[in-house]
Amino acid sequence: MHDAPAFTAVLFSLRGCLVHATHGNPLPGALASLASLRARQVPCIWLDDLSPAQGKRLARVLPDWLPGQSAPAGPAPNACWHALMTLDSPRVAGSVLVSGDPLMLQSALNAGLWTVGLAACTPAQAMTAQAQELARGKATLALYSLGVHSVIDHLEALDSCLADIALRWHKGEKP
Repeated sequence: MHDAPAFTAVLFSLRGCLVHATHGNPLPGALASLASLRARQVPCIWLDDLSPAQGKRLARVLPDWLPGQSAPAGPAPNACWHALMTLDSPRVAGSVLVSGDPLMLQSALNAGLWTVGLAACTPAQAMTAQAQELARGKATLALYSLGVHSVIDHLEALDSCLADIALRWHKGEKP
């Protein structure tokens, strides 16, 4: 990935992506992914349609340097554009949204961002292995039918996913 372009910014859904919506704990891979992106000097921000107070409460388990933004629910692209403006991003090109929320992903697609769908953003502890696999498969198909560029099961796979997107971008593919 030496010649691959650097990402402009990475946007994350707060609930179900970075933080467990019910327990308020960071989800597996969230803190490591954020640290990796920060080490590469890639600006990051979280988005959610929660009130600012609710968002701050959930985000308290995340690093202090990570900004957040309340975003209106819906597929309008302005939520992503506002987040990029909050980061003082010089451009939309090279920006990525990571989420399991179909409306947030549609917003990013409408804004011209690369998109990474999270297939396993629902609690699966109570499911059998077979039920988990079936749910993951259905979620993956639903995300790809929405038009996302890549699908991962969890944030622990984000670095390799971003490397793949960077390679695609370097070869001339556009979101």
